[in-house]
Amino acid sequence: MPSSIQVQQSITIGQATIIESPSPTSQFAVVFKDDGWLGYFYAQDLTRKDNHTCDGLHIYNANSFPDADKPAMLQIAWSEDGTKAVLVINRYPHAVFDFSARRGYCRTNFPAPNPNWTSHSHEWDDSAIDLFR
Repeated sequence: MPSSIQVQQSITIGQATIIESPSPTSQFAVVFKDDGWLGYFYAQDLTRKDNHTCDGLHIYNANSFPDADKPAMLQIAWSEDGTKAVLVINRYPHAVFDFSARRGYCRTNFPAPNPNWTSHSHEWDDSAIDLFR
């Protein structure tokens, strides 16, 4: 499935940052957040009334990210149908949300998934990238 980059931004690992990316064609959105210590990627369903956040994926600990002292290029791409989002940092995919399958994938497999959203783990699977080809 073809994809398109919706966000491309230089970030500094370990510097407080929030980057939002709504799906271009659906009610979903993703949010990248670096709180100065940790990087997380969140799935959101904007039709939910109380709390839009469905699930969250740990991306990094700022103090152990390779080359954290250099600017990093963050990209968020969405699938053509607007139900899948990928987080890429420095040309390396770190996380995927597949909203249609209610599943998140990340390299750290942390934290435990929200059981109200999915029954799948957050374990990384290289085939998740195929969702964007």
